[in-house]
Amino acid sequence: MMQRGSSRDHRPDSKQVVIALIVNDEGFPLSYETFDGNRSEVTTLEAGLRMVERKYGRARRLWVFDRGIVSEENLAALRKRGGQYLVGPPRAKLKPLEKPLLEGGWERVRPEVEVKLVLTPEGEETYLLCCSTARQAKEPAIRRRFSTRMEKALAALEKRVAEGQLRDRNKIERSVGNIQARPPQVADLYEMKVVEAHGALSLQWQALPDRKSWQHAREGAYRLRTNLPPGEPAQFWKNYIQLTEAEAAFRALKSELSIRPIFHQLERRAKAHILVAFLGYAPWVTLKHLLIRKGSAFSPAKALDLLGTLVSADIVLPTTDGREIRLRRVTTPAIQQKKLLSDLAITIPDRLGFDQERSADPEVA
Repeated sequence: MMQRGSSRDHRPDSKQVVIALIVNDEGFPLSYETFDGNRSEVTTLEAGLRMVERKYGRARRLWVFDRGIVSEENLAALRKRGGQYLVGPPRAKLKPLEKPLLEGGWERVRPEVEVKLVLTPEGEETYLLCCSTARQAKEPAIRRRFSTRMEKALAALEKRVAEGQLRDRNKIERSVGNIQARPPQVADLYEMKVVEAHGALSLQWQALPDRKSWQHAREGAYRLRTNLPPGEPAQFWKNYIQLTEAEAAFRALKSELSIRPIFHQLERRAKAHILVAFLGYAPWVTLKHLLIRKGSAFSPAKALDLLGTLVSADIVLPTTDGREIRLRRVTTPAIQQKKLLSDLAITIPDRLGFDQERSADPEVA
């Protein structure tokens, strides 16, 4: 099961296990499945669907999953089963919606998020365009970095062609294609062509000035895709951001619950390790919701860290006749700890008693 595969942690040198985790809209874990480490994410959906239907029966569920699982085959399989989905396809698919992006009619669902419903001509699906001001502030810097990288590569290729280092038209065009593929986010902002004049080849390229409006409109924008009937755009968006619960689950599993690294050498022990982490996440998310319900600003990690200094200790007092008096005490909570314990309805006793009962049967004892 441990194989080398596509690593999200950029560790291709390490073997891994692929885990498909399914949570409900509140983030509580329902099921999980383990796959070989070299298995592609996009192939795990069918197994996840069968697993949930086997355990909980068929129902009109709304499936929300990330871009790694989005494929035309998976969406077609969901439609065939009568399933409903709300997914975020890759950003490269945004180009056909250029006109709606440039037009008005946006609805604000949060101070920093606007959405807009777009119906498809076929009527089988509905698109939801989303624009985030937080992304708009971040993406221009990313775009400038990609543009600078592309322009440097094009200038270097232009110089090689002009100096006669590249004379084969096919090789020049392949080089242009490689440059376009490396930062595809900005490739459509440039025009490139190989020109032949007087028996000599040259590379000509320029940034397209008429693409500036499209470039600005798509910064911070993304689209969602669903087969649900057209409804309230704000509700579609709220349903989609529940995906953050699954992302939070993976973050907790990887960090606080230490699901990795796995040092076991046997598959059954590795699977047991994953099971313990999955079981540990259930009380973790329960604690998170208890804190939210009480209006606490603490996360589960901070709450456990704060309460981690509360310990039980034995005070041993020797007597003059050679005996010992043992008193078990619990450390006194600080002000913040008292407030947190009160929010969680947990009472810390002043002392913990000893179990003095012993069985007369040595085997039971």
